[in-house]
Amino acid sequence: MIYRALRWVAGIMLHWFYSDIELTGAENVPSSGSLLVAVNHPNALVDSLIVAWLIPRRVTMTAKATLVENPLIALVFRMAGVVPLRRAKDEKARDGAAVDRNRNDRSFREIVDVLKGGGAVLIFPEGKSNSEERLAPLKSGLARVALQARREGVKNLAILPLGLTFEDKAAPGSRVRAQATPPILIDTWSGDDARDLTIAVGTQLSSVAGVGEFRLLREGVAAPQSSLVRVAAWWGATAHQLPVRFARQLALWKSRNADEPAMLTMLFGAAFILASYAIHLTIVGLLTRSLLVSALYLTTLVYGAYWAAFAKHRR
Repeated sequence: MIYRALRWVAGIMLHWFYSDIELTGAENVPSSGSLLVAVNHPNALVDSLIVAWLIPRRVTMTAKATLVENPLIALVFRMAGVVPLRRAKDEKARDGAAVDRNRNDRSFREIVDVLKGGGAVLIFPEGKSNSEERLAPLKSGLARVALQARREGVKNLAILPLGLTFEDKAAPGSRVRAQATPPILIDTWSGDDARDLTIAVGTQLSSVAGVGEFRLLREGVAAPQSSLVRVAAWWGATAHQLPVRFARQLALWKSRNADEPAMLTMLFGAAFILASYAIHLTIVGLLTRSLLVSALYLTTLVYGAYWAAFAKHRR
């Protein structure tokens, strides 16, 4: 329930910054069964939100363990079921001691348990956010998890290479495309060498990560244009236009690199929109003195936000 709500909100917030987010090769995404989603990592935390929005099934996220040092992020991660992974360079940075090769055993255990239950797990095999056009050398963690799961009896496990391409990740109103390749089926994978499997994942992922031209027009994705939808979309755009525009401008001003504008827009936008909702509801409450009317009005705001984001795009 919490994941569904967060995914729904994330979809709206992503469209505050990006005009369109599309998935090609959707027929390659398994709708059920154990799944490891291997994704390139060009845009920091935004990448996880995009994958969660585009893949209709629940996806367990992974993230670098240093993020959980922030108490607020740690709380959100626990609520969303995010599995922290410790990188070798982070361990070296702490105390200069030799890196513990078993540092992720507990996290791997959590991931394998999710796979045993037929779940899906997102892993960024580059191990870091990478703004270069080419993939960084892939870490072997994803392959080692897949082979460990096979040894422990997980059947029908697949690895789905999913490439993200940003038209211009730091530009408001730009577009995002995700491309899914045919999954790698671990049951039929010959051998038990994590390096060979990592190379295979990298080959497929590099073919769809950060490549291809964006089409000028998209076909067949417009939402039904009923009168109710048009009114809701207009109201959503009207009620949210000023807070979102202000959030975008502030995000661009505060950003220190190209990874920050989209995420800061979502953070600032959430704060400004919640503040605007409080102002709306205060005015409505003073005028009507009715909790029911205020609740109905809040529903129109949320419904309008939804249609303002998705009236012209896939939902």
